[in-house]
Order: sequence, then structure tokens, then C-alpha cells
Amino acid sequence: MKNAMTIKLLATILAIGTAGFAWSQGITTPRTASPAAQVSQTIGISTVKVEYSRPSVRGRQVWGTLVPYGWNVQGFGAGNSAPWRAGANENTVLELSHPAKVAGQMVPAGRYGLFFVINADNSGEVILSKDNRSWGSFWYRPEQDQLRAKIQLRDIPHTELLTYDFINLDKNSAELALNWEKKQFPVKIEFAVDELVIANAEEELKGPVGFNWQGYNSAANYALQNNIASDKALGWIDQAIAQNKSFTTLIIKSKLLKQAGKTAEAEKIEADAMAVGTEVELNQFGYQLLGAGKHDEAIKIMLINTKNNPESANAWDSLGEAYAIKGDKENAVKAFKKSLSMNPPANVKANSEKYLKQLGAM
Repeated sequence: MKNAMTIKLLATILAIGTAGFAWSQGITTPRTASPAAQVSQTIGISTVKVEYSRPSVRGRQVWGTLVPYGWNVQGFGAGNSAPWRAGANENTVLELSHPAKVAGQMVPAGRYGLFFVINADNSGEVILSKDNRSWGSFWYRPEQDQLRAKIQLRDIPHTELLTYDFINLDKNSAELALNWEKKQFPVKIEFAVDELVIANAEEELKGPVGFNWQGYNSAANYALQNNIASDKALGWIDQAIAQNKSFTTLIIKSKLLKQAGKTAEAEKIEADAMAVGTEVELNQFGYQLLGAGKHDEAIKIMLINTKNNPESANAWDSLGEAYAIKGDKENAVKAFKKSLSMNPPANVKANSEKYLKQLGAM
């Protein structure tokens, strides 16, 4: 005769739906109810992954009934007051590739059991447990909590299958959102992206990446673009220049020096870069400055390009465009007409003529 505990366990397992549950020697079969799923999101160079099972609403009353409000004592297992398993079947698992701030609290990299609490007033909690291998909430123990934080639920359109998604992404963060029935459980996850990139760069440069100038150049350029780790960046760009003294490496060093307030030294390195830059490199650099709204600096570079490449129709056309964007009609017309006098390629000719028409000079 089965004892009362065995009967209770069987009833509990059947109630939560366990197609594919691993009985002693059974084969693996598909889960027809609450199928397993995974979702992941890259934030910066870090990854957040959720492994879960997806129950459906199926016309049931979910909140307060199927999923009770608040904390509840389970009928099996540790017998503790426990949160909801945030899915079905095994633990829902949240995996962080790097340390992150979750709902405002720092959490080390690793795998965690993910649980939620919902209250009738749409307040709730998110819990991360160091135990990520249990079944459901039956063996939940509060002493294994890594994190417990308050959250505020949102009302959303009906979602039949429980679904995890990542929303409101930006450079450093995203919201992990559990959507089911008409409720959303949002949890903000944030990474110190710049710090992680710089730390990772230091490690990568100890390996194969560090045997070529491009690795040091890309690390220095990331630091430049994000205005961080200037001392490290200057060291990296010097190593890049030692392997490849070129416009690309010199101009990054010039910008880093300018960013550090070393203007005179920056101008000297920039002059060195201009002397070795190709027509294409100078042209691209000029357009970058134009795109940043630095019209006078762009014109300065494009003037150098026409001096270095006086027979290039494209160089004169680009100079005319820079003058036109600045609003210097007189010099723009001169540059465009100079370009057209050199029998330019069709695309350059079309651009010069378009601007001259706009300027009323054709």
C-alpha cells in the first residue's frame, strides 16, 4: 500500500504537468505541456540566459489561484514558505556570464534559481537562489538566497504561453521580463560594460590578439570613443605605433592626447598623421569630423587632402561639400567648380552639380 506521502507526491507532480519527467529507466519524450525553452541576450560583451518551462493559461485563473499570492508553504520538500518557481517543472535558471547589478543589487557571475512573488496589488519580489538544480520551489531554502529584491508588476495584453523576453535595451542594461496571462514581471539587469571591456582587452592582449598592431589599436580606440582608461589607452596605442606607424594609429594617439588636454603634443602627432595619410584616409577622417559637427576641423583636413592630392576631383568635391555644410557658399562654389574642371567620375560629377544647383551657381 502506498503511504500518504507517496500519494501526495504523485498528486503534486501530476498537478503541475510533467510530460517527459525522468522516471527510473524511461526514455526522453517530448513535453506536450509546459515545453522547455531558453532565451538569451548579449549586453555589451556579457550574456544573460534564462532556461525555463512554458505553461499556458488554458482558460485558468492564474494569479491568486494557480499561482498563489505571496509566499506559500509547499506540500512537499523542505516545507518552507516559498516563492513561485517562475515557470513550470524544474527550477527556472538565470545565468550571468559576468557580475551584474540585478534589480539594483550586485550579483556574481553564475547560475541561479529564479523565483518570483506576486501580490494582489501588483507588487512583487524577485529572488535568486544559489540552488539552481532543484525541482520547482519544493526545496527552496531562504539561506541559499543570493538576492531578494522588490519589483513592481505591469499589466500587459494577454500572453497565453509564459514567455521570457529582454526589453528596454541600452548600452549597459536590459530588462528581463516574464510575461504571462496579463502580467509582466520586469527585472533590470545592468553590467559595467566599459570596465568589463577594458579588463577583457587586457586579458586578450596577452594572447594571440596581442601579437598584431590591430589588437592594441582597437583597444585604444574603444577607450578613446568612451573616454575611459586614458593611461592604458596611450600605452596600447604606443605599442600599435611601434608595429605600424600609420595614419590610423597616429590619429588615434593624437585624439587621445587631445582628450587628455595635451593639445600641443596632439597637434604635432596629428601633423605626422596628415603627412602619411592616404587620400582615402584623409577624406574619411574629414567626413567623420563633419558628421560630428566639427566643420572647421573637417575643412582643415580636406584642405590638406587637396594639397596632398591636387589632381583629385573627389578631394575637391569633398572640400566643397564641407564648405557647403558650414554655409560658406563662395568657397564651396570654387571647390565644386575645381572638381568639375578635372573631368571627374560620374558619381563625383553628379554630387558637385547637385550642390552647385542648390547654391544657385548652375
